Amino acid sequence: MVNQLIKGSILLLVIFGVALFVAFIYAYNEIKLDADKLINYNPPTSSVILDAKGEKIAYIFKGQHRLYAKYNEIPGSLVEALVAIEDTRFFEHNGVNPDAIIRAAIKNAQAGGKIEGGSTLTQQLVKNTILTNQRSYSRKIKEAILSMKIENALTKEEILERYLNEMFFGHGYYGVKTASKGYFHKEPMELSLKEATILAGLMKAPSSYDPTRHYEKSLGRANTILARMKSLGWINDNEYLEAIKEIPIVYQDTLTQNIAPYITDEVVRRLSKEFKDIRTGGYTIYTTIDMEEQKIAREAVDYAHKKISKQRGENPDTTTLNGALLAVENKTGEIKAMVGGVNYEKSAYNRATMMTRQPGSAFKPFIYQIALDLGYNPATELTDVARTFQYYSEGKRKIWRPKNYESNFVGFIKLREALVHSRNLATINLVTEIGVQRIFEKLQQLNIPHIPQDMSIALGNLGLSPVKMAQIYSTFANGGHMIEPKLISKVLSRNGSIIYESKTQEITNFTTPEQAYLMTDILKDIVIRGTGRNARVPGVEVAGKTGTTNKNIDAWFCGYSPTTEVIVWFGRDNNEPIGRGGTGGGTAAPAFAYFLKKLHNLHPEMARTFTRPEGVYSSKDGMMTELYTDISPLPTRTQSETNPDTDFDLF
Repeated sequence: MVNQLIKGSILLLVIFGVALFVAFIYAYNEIKLDADKLINYNPPTSSVILDAKGEKIAYIFKGQHRLYAKYNEIPGSLVEALVAIEDTRFFEHNGVNPDAIIRAAIKNAQAGGKIEGGSTLTQQLVKNTILTNQRSYSRKIKEAILSMKIENALTKEEILERYLNEMFFGHGYYGVKTASKGYFHKEPMELSLKEATILAGLMKAPSSYDPTRHYEKSLGRANTILARMKSLGWINDNEYLEAIKEIPIVYQDTLTQNIAPYITDEVVRRLSKEFKDIRTGGYTIYTTIDMEEQKIAREAVDYAHKKISKQRGENPDTTTLNGALLAVENKTGEIKAMVGGVNYEKSAYNRATMMTRQPGSAFKPFIYQIALDLGYNPATELTDVARTFQYYSEGKRKIWRPKNYESNFVGFIKLREALVHSRNLATINLVTEIGVQRIFEKLQQLNIPHIPQDMSIALGNLGLSPVKMAQIYSTFANGGHMIEPKLISKVLSRNGSIIYESKTQEITNFTTPEQAYLMTDILKDIVIRGTGRNARVPGVEVAGKTGTTNKNIDAWFCGYSPTTEVIVWFGRDNNEPIGRGGTGGGTAAPAFAYFLKKLHNLHPEMARTFTRPEGVYSSKDGMMTELYTDISPLPTRTQSETNPDTDFDLF
């Protein structure tokens, strides 16, 4: 019987020992995993979006707005202030300070409640990042074990770096760098001693000592810290007196201010697929945007919007009329300005990049460029006569009788004049001559989605976004080479290494410089004496084309100077007509002119005239002629010498 009891006891002891060992292993592994969160510290860090000059456009983050500061970015005065008021023996203990615990326990017992804590900075860091605020002996024991483990794995400087990046400083600021930039508009190393002590005092009670709401209380806390530093001999009398007298300027604005929200949203949208942690990875994102040009673009859209609203008798604040503008550097394809709508607060939808609308006559230049490249000349005569087209839709016979905007036709018209005055019938007849299939095959080089393979292509019956229009118009603005517009120039990781860098991407050589110049010269005429007269800019050569769809639903102006391409769209999001005056020339062209005029005032050094390439001629046998090239020679005879039918069916 005794032996059985002994055996049972031994078995229980073995079981208890095994259970204790398993529990110890579990607790150790759990603590090890917890400790790794601080040892391999990687907190959510805000990313910043910059313009081309390195000026901030916006910070983007998720949950916590934190700008990470390495230890060498943190001033010694701030470290000393923090250690002086929170943990004087920080550089001596191993994570737990028994003297502080005993002292705090005695004071709390005498006061009958908690008036002082004995936690070290390391323990505070562990509590804030790993544990909870739950008051229990088990949590305090775990806190102590973790603190000693952290102290064994990290240097004191590494612990302080983590502490000062983890702590909340109020006003939505996490980390000392965020607080320094937010409250004082300074980098941490630029802080004065008084400013450093204000930040050091904030961490105890960010709401109570918030200098934007409780300035005097915040200064009082800072002065207490200064006195403590003086008593420890860490600052001298002169430093103390100078800091006591200082009354720092504290800013109440917010670092989260977004000065170009359409751009910010577009950057996030473009990078989110490749960088899943775009809002928490601490990236530095350089864009191609010039904020001076962005300001002008914003003004241009507002100017044109108010103008057409008043013409329509509508209140600019309540009208459904909207607009978009995109400005792109010709040679590089860099987007310098982007306005996605009239009012971001009412609608964050970016019409410059996300919207597809019919370009109408703004698409005609591409039809005419194909004709020029096939040997047509600006002086070639086209037939401007009515035609009737029959087609079938859903098994039903349909009749299409297109007409000119002016509701007339002139019989014959030179190619230049047909485009200058945007003659629909001449364009339709040109498409008929060249052939829809031939045009379709050539247009595919422009990477245009859903190109219609029928006669409607003549009138721009397809959906394109302003940014896509900017891409295809670069064909003319850049001497025949189509360049993809780019918004993001490079992305840096949190440690400063370049992880993405864009290059100017030439998509296709749609035509030659000589042939493209023929089109530029025609588009110049459109601005000088055609439908784009409202786009004229004194002293600057401008080329461009208006676009107005049926019932004045969409109004475009797509144009360029020798340096800059600008795409403007106006319309209503509900696809209702703009109404009277809602043409590309009357609505969009004024915004174009406003922007380009201000741009050249800002940069008077910009080129103002187009350069005619070699191989483009304007005289023959000593006589001035229409422009021509080897590919587009002067016509030898005119079509008006023939006698075509003026009206016929096409089946």
